Amino acid sequence: MAALDTGTEDLLADLDEGVLTLTLNRPQARNAMSDAMNQALGRQLAAAELDPAVKCVVLTGAGQGFCAGGDVKGMNERNAGPGGGPSIDEAIHRQRVNQRDTAGRLFKMPKPTLAALPGAAAGAGFSLALACDLRIMARTAFLTTAFAKVGLAGDYGGTYFLTQLVGSAKARELYFLSERVSAEEALRLGLANWVCEPEELAAKTRELALRLAAGPAICFRYMKENLNRAMAGEVDDCLDLEVTHHVHSARTEDHREAAQAFVEKRAPAFQGR
Repeated sequence: MAALDTGTEDLLADLDEGVLTLTLNRPQARNAMSDAMNQALGRQLAAAELDPAVKCVVLTGAGQGFCAGGDVKGMNERNAGPGGGPSIDEAIHRQRVNQRDTAGRLFKMPKPTLAALPGAAAGAGFSLALACDLRIMARTAFLTTAFAKVGLAGDYGGTYFLTQLVGSAKARELYFLSERVSAEEALRLGLANWVCEPEELAAKTRELALRLAAGPAICFRYMKENLNRAMAGEVDDCLDLEVTHHVHSARTEDHREAAQAFVEKRAPAFQGR
C-alpha cells in the first residue's frame, strides 16, 4: 500500500492493487467539508482519472461518519464575522469549479467509483455519495439531504443524482422534509447497493473494490459512458453509442483473453488493454 501526499490532513489517500482509497478525514467534525478537503479531493480525482495505475476509486470517511456536508459551524462563524472575501459571483464560480472537480468527476470519470459509508452522509456529503457509481453502507449509517434544516437549497449535484435514482416525487420529498433514510430503506429505494454490519464494511468494500480493479478497464470506461448518456440521451443516440463502444471493446486484448478463458473454463486475467 502506498500512501499519497494530498497536501492536507483533511483528506487521506492510498493506492493499493489498483484501488485508490480517498478518506475524508475530519472525524471530530463528522468529516464536514473544509476548503482544504474539497481542493485536495479535486486534485486527487483529476490525477486518478489519468493515472493508469488507478483502476477503481473508493471514497469513504474516517471514524464513525461518511461526511456531514458543509461545515455549518464554520458558516456561522463566517456569517458573524466582518465582511469581505470574494464577491457573490466569484464565490459562485469557485464552487462551480469545485463541484465539477469533485462530484462531477466521481460521476463522469471513466473508472468505477464506490462510496463506502460507515455512518451518516448528509447534505453535500450525501451528494458526493450519490455521485459515485455504487454505494455500500454500514447497517447503522443513514442518509439525509439536510439542506432544508439549515436554510440552503442544496449543492454538489444532489438534486440531479437523487432525481435520477429515485424519481422526481421522492427526491422532492427527501429534499423538502430532510428526513433520515436508514440503510435498509436506502437499499429498498436503490440508493444503496449493499448493506452490511459495521464491522464488515472495510472487508466488504475491499472485496468489491478489488473485483472492480481486476475488471476490464476499457470495457468499464465504455460501459460507464453508455450508462451516463442513457440517463438523458435519446434512444437512437444510446443505441448508436452502444454499437460503437461494443465493437471497440471487441477488439481489445481483454475481450480475447475473456473469450479464451471461457473456452478453457477458467477466470480471465484482464490487463486493461
